[in-house]
Amino acid sequence: MLRAYVPVLILFLVAFGFAAFAVVVSYLLGQRKPTRAKLAPYECGVASPGYGKTRIPLRYYTVAMLFLLFDLEVVFLYPWAVTFKKLGLFGLIEMMVFIGILLVGYIYVWEKGALEWD
Repeated sequence: MLRAYVPVLILFLVAFGFAAFAVVVSYLLGQRKPTRAKLAPYECGVASPGYGKTRIPLRYYTVAMLFLLFDLEVVFLYPWAVTFKKLGLFGLIEMMVFIGILLVGYIYVWEKGALEWD
């Protein structure tokens, strides 16, 4: 039974060997001439406007986390929509409770002012 996995194992070994070989050869043969321009942060071909370690406001992270929280709920809505006919009235009520809980959370976040940038 394990013989069927031998080709996969060989493929992984060849891929790992090639990657390791490429890294080692480039390290041994490559030139190391660090200059100020090479060590500068690169931002899509545009010169960096300032110091790269500036503080980002906490509000940015809060909005990003809230976006992920409310955006990922679509993952739960899609399977429900696909099996809606099988679930019947129970599935509809269950999803309305789910959406209600999300709505309460959204109103709470809105009232706390977490979505305002000013």
